[in-house]
Amino acid sequence: MKLEKIYRLAVDIGMRRDPRGKKGVEQALADSRKEYDGLKGDEKRFFDKERLENPFADTRILYGDPGLEVKSVIAGVDVEAPELLLVDRLREKGRKIDLCIGHHPEGRALAALSDVMSLQADAWAAFGVPINVGDALISERMSEIRRALMPQNHQRPVDTARLLDIPFMCVHTPADNLVTDHLTRLFKRQKHRLVGDVVDLLLKQPEYRLAAQRGMGPNVLVGDRKGRAGELFVDMTGGTEGPVNALEKLAQAGVGTIVAMHMGDKLKSEAEKQHVNVIIAGHIASDNIGLNLFLDQLEKQGVKSQGFSGFDRHSRLAK
Repeated sequence: MKLEKIYRLAVDIGMRRDPRGKKGVEQALADSRKEYDGLKGDEKRFFDKERLENPFADTRILYGDPGLEVKSVIAGVDVEAPELLLVDRLREKGRKIDLCIGHHPEGRALAALSDVMSLQADAWAAFGVPINVGDALISERMSEIRRALMPQNHQRPVDTARLLDIPFMCVHTPADNLVTDHLTRLFKRQKHRLVGDVVDLLLKQPEYRLAAQRGMGPNVLVGDRKGRAGELFVDMTGGTEGPVNALEKLAQAGVGTIVAMHMGDKLKSEAEKQHVNVIIAGHIASDNIGLNLFLDQLEKQGVKSQGFSGFDRHSRLAK
């Protein structure tokens, strides 16, 4: 399977599982086209043309020939210079690794992480938060994240991959869309009344069971296991954590419990204030589910995979 095809498969799967729906994704691409067509000079020259076909700015081929034939990949949650050095060492020892896949973005994909956050407004809208309110809330948070990313050394891992000649890509929001969709479907299929019931459902997933064995399993951050869960909102995509003020709007819209990868103290305090239950499923374990669902699709195409850097491969394909 060629590297370009793997990349396009990630984008395609991410679009099919996107909270915005088909029309929402098509509109995002149309907006990018309109923006590009209106630019001139250097602004047009420096525009990332991948945005015309890929609505996920945090998912890119970071280094490598798109025409490369890939038979074996190694995937990790965080792939930076140390991990790439390890891959180089494994290849020296004879391990067949054609491509390294990271989940969290690096290079240009990291620099543009804030661009994907706008989809959070659409996710909230599905629960009844007016889209104009959501847009206003997420816009401020996007600016905050953009400022925080500006001084970072985005290219360090990409330079390492180039010098070691290791094909390298990252799959972020498409994988997060996959785990969000997977858990949302799970909760719709399985009965749950109490907050504890939701935790128990999470623990039926092998990634969360393994995390629990390692002392990092799902836990109730706000609320009580014996409390009623109410309406569930799986909050696991859209770049990174959203704004604090969104908690009030979600509570007003009827959300009773948020199932998230992680949550900072300010968001936790607001959830307590709004009496919204919060279950932390686990950051790395949730990322594992998204990556595993994506790699299952590669496995169907005959591409072998292995994990490292916080990622444990678990196939959901029938053997």
